[in-house]
Parts: sequence; C-alpha cells; structure tokens
Amino acid sequence: MLKKRIIPCLDIQDGRTVKGVNFAEIRDAGDPVQLAARYAEEGADELVFLDITATVEKRKTLVPLVERISREVHIPFTVGGGIKEIDDVDALIKAGADKITVNSAAVHNPNLLNQIAERYGSQCLVLAVDTKWIDGDWFVAIHGGRKMTSIKTREWIVEAEKRGAGEIMLTSMDHDGTKEGFAIDLLNEMTPLVNIPIIASGGAGQLDDFVDVFTQTKASAALAASVFHFGTIPIPDLKNYLNENQIPVRCN
Repeated sequence: MLKKRIIPCLDIQDGRTVKGVNFAEIRDAGDPVQLAARYAEEGADELVFLDITATVEKRKTLVPLVERISREVHIPFTVGGGIKEIDDVDALIKAGADKITVNSAAVHNPNLLNQIAERYGSQCLVLAVDTKWIDGDWFVAIHGGRKMTSIKTREWIVEAEKRGAGEIMLTSMDHDGTKEGFAIDLLNEMTPLVNIPIIASGGAGQLDDFVDVFTQTKASAALAASVFHFGTIPIPDLKNYLNENQIPVRCN
C-alpha cells in the first residue's frame, strides 16, 4: 500500500508565513525559512509554499524566498502564487521548486496546464482548487478565494487531469482554518472522478482528523498549516499516531 503523505503548507504574505480562517482573519505564523527547515527535520513528506497575495496584487511569486527555502529543505517542495505563464514556471523550477501549483491562472487559461505538463511532466504539476459549497454544489473560487466562479469543481478537476495535471490540491473554503476536520463529503465526491492523487486541504484540528481523512476517503495526502505552525500537532507525534492506527506513513 502506498504511504500517505503529511504536507505542511506555508502561506506567505509580505515575506512571512501567515494563517487565517475561511481565507480571512490573517495572522502571523513565523519565518518561512525557519519553519520549512523545521518541518523537513521533523519528518514532513513534502512542503507547499503559496504566495497567497501574488495574484491579487498582480505580481510574481517571490523567487528569492523560494531560493532561500530550497537551500534549507531536501524534501519535495511545491510552489505557487502569481504564476501566469510558462516563463514564471521556468523561474521557480530554476529557483529550486520540485513542483508547481497553479490555480487562478489555470482557470483563466486552461491551456497553461498543457504547457506545463508538456515541458516539465505531469509529476511537476499540481492543480490547486479552492472550492465552496453554494446552492447544493461545489464551485471553484479564484484569486485567493476572493472571487467565485460558475465552474463546478467536479468538472474542473476532470478537465485538469485530461490537460496533464499530476495531482489535485483540494481545499474546502468552508473548512479552511476552522479546525473542525477535513471535508470528508467533498473528498468522497471528488476522488472517484480522477485517477491522480488528491491532497486533502482545509480543516485539520486534531490527530483524529488525519485518521478520519485517511480511513474515510481515498485522499493520498493531508495538508495542514495552523496545527503545525502553532505547535498544536507536532509532525512526529502525528506520524506515530497514524502508525498506531494502521495508516501507512513514512517515519524518520
């Protein structure tokens, strides 16, 4: 059985790691370089680095910060935020990113997924999907959750796989930062639709939330932020707890 992955997410704003609730109420969570190094040492399987205001502020992702983090980290590292074209991807790969994640730009220009997959391979391409439950269905949000679209989430992830996405990072905006558990219903609706891994994101608050997401859904990985940033759940303790519950994970 493939081992499940634990992935801390570093949301970056003004060069600092931040975290909010339902994509709002942002507060400081520390230095991203120090956090990245700590998570790698503690046994995180991968890291995700998102420049959360790059798209809204219409600027590029902070390449120098990516370079600093990549020098400290020797586990797979995904970078996103502000990516609009293939040249942006080139710069981030050269800066040390192992994978690229796109969201808003892919919605505006779905062919960007094809271009990235063709140049770097699907294994380097993660589609980030922020989704919200509205009037009985899940819809895609863009621009850091600030703008809703009429695109149904299920249709978008199916199209993305066809265009070359190698993985889906699926965030429930309704669960994000609430610490009330992952969106089990969302994951169970979406995972059967594609043949690529889905990363569960949004809602982790306690150890059993990770057990639930891995035993009740087919999510390949669980991504979290505040429970790691603020020391609620140390990664070694989480890995041990998952092993105790017969969930296969890599341990140091």
